[in-house]
Amino acid sequence: MVKMKKINYTKLVKQHLEILGGLRFKSGLFSASKPTVSTGYDKAWLRDNFYECIAFEVVQDWKTVEETYRALLDIFKKHEFKIDYAISQKPEYTHQFIHARYNPETFEEFWEEWGNKQNDSIGCILFKIGELEKAGVKILKDDDRRIVQKLVDYLSTLEYWHDADSGMWEEAQEVHASSIGACVAGLEMVKGLDGIEVNEDLIKKGYAALAKLLPRESEKKFVDLALLSLIWPYDVVNARQTKEILENVEYHLLKKKGVIRYKGDAYYNKNLDNFSEEAEWTFGLAWLAIIYEKLGKEKKAKEFLAKVLGTVSKSGEVPELYYSNSNKPNENMPLGWSESLFITAVYNVNHMHMRIKDSQGGSEVRKSGGLGRTGSTRIEKYKETKNRVKRATKKVKKKVIKEKIVKKIQKKVKKK
Repeated sequence: MVKMKKINYTKLVKQHLEILGGLRFKSGLFSASKPTVSTGYDKAWLRDNFYECIAFEVVQDWKTVEETYRALLDIFKKHEFKIDYAISQKPEYTHQFIHARYNPETFEEFWEEWGNKQNDSIGCILFKIGELEKAGVKILKDDDRRIVQKLVDYLSTLEYWHDADSGMWEEAQEVHASSIGACVAGLEMVKGLDGIEVNEDLIKKGYAALAKLLPRESEKKFVDLALLSLIWPYDVVNARQTKEILENVEYHLLKKKGVIRYKGDAYYNKNLDNFSEEAEWTFGLAWLAIIYEKLGKEKKAKEFLAKVLGTVSKSGEVPELYYSNSNKPNENMPLGWSESLFITAVYNVNHMHMRIKDSQGGSEVRKSGGLGRTGSTRIEKYKETKNRVKRATKKVKKKVIKEKIVKKIQKKVKKK
């Protein structure tokens, strides 16, 4: 058992919630980092808001969660004409896709050249809306269901299961396993909501594509930090795939101050040839701690939590990354995404939700330490059904083969 230093985790969570809350605008949206950075991280990303909001889920601040998702839905309403166009005919140019970034106050798009084709950013919003609704946190109003249905239709038109996009890292377009997984999870979560129709084939095609591509992230990347999302929060991989992803990430990408995104990552790489000195992303460590806690591996979870605590900078904030093999963070500090996963890791690994439950008599949501569906019944039932079919098919095949062998032996005996 890893011995943890005496730390006031309640105070620590509160401090980092205040830091994260400092990135929130009156609109309900979060910027990726503080408004004063020169890197452009003063904008609101769809994906970042999804991850930034998770910390408020685990502490049961449902008012903040609801306001953020109301704002995200308002973005889609503001640009509904663009969604309608994309559904009517698959877009050709990046500006025609649903954009990834918005002004956090006006919800306007940014028009400089950008890798806006990011299917996972749509999948993650669908996923969380569905998950919240099914947990009893009401996000959708009547006209919102129209928007959610259009997002489903948007992914269908794109044929997301084999559609090349810029992915989680907003880079070169490839077919990304992490993007497919986000879309599968999103479609599965909103399926069954009142007024939302999701064709089962959309989900089946996504799972089939994942089975072919995994454990790779893409044709060019055999391992990638983004693959962790398939384990948590999306839970769209089986035990074998989970094991492969974790082993590959830890063996190839794990560093002292974080997890590199992939081999040869040029972003903040200290080496001019972009090899061997990739930047170390802080939220990778928190991600691993969260996953191991969800998997019930407490020792590993605490080992990673100890590393997570070491990602806090001298200013008391969690940055986006540290330069390779150094204690030097980049300018994007705090990074909302990193702060949120830091809070989630500290909260969940220390089972703070159980302490609250014991003292307050918690609800089902509180018992879970926030949402996040590792072990969710819908997925488990879906997978178990597939496994039962496979087992039954194998039994039938074995029986047929056995009968054929018996018949051959009987024929030989008769001839003799």
